[in-house]
Amino acid sequence: MSDSKIYRYLDSEKKWGLDPEGYLVNQSEWSDTVANLMAKEEGLPLTPAHWEIIEVVRAFYQRYEMAPAMRPLVKATKNALGEEKGRSIYLMQLFPGSPAKRIARLAGLPKPTNCL
Repeated sequence: MSDSKIYRYLDSEKKWGLDPEGYLVNQSEWSDTVANLMAKEEGLPLTPAHWEIIEVVRAFYQRYEMAPAMRPLVKATKNALGEEKGRSIYLMQLFPGSPAKRIARLAGLPKPTNCL
């Protein structure tokens, strides 16, 4: 989304611009720090379980050049982390609301296609 306009900044130093839906305007600026700031803003402390999923989604993006919608997210998680973690209920518990959108945002990726 490097062609989007900045709607607001994630921090007071105006380092990281966000679009109106809270996605990074410049994906290359993503870092663990950015993810933690975004999660803190959402009231979601990132645990090792969260980071596992973020890493799966970033690897998916690197391979397919798109953030996964829910079904591909579940399948990718199942393939990478096993049957127990590759379930939509597990993802919804970690990332309440819309897991695919929330994980993509925290992973510094564009909004997944087919997500409302």
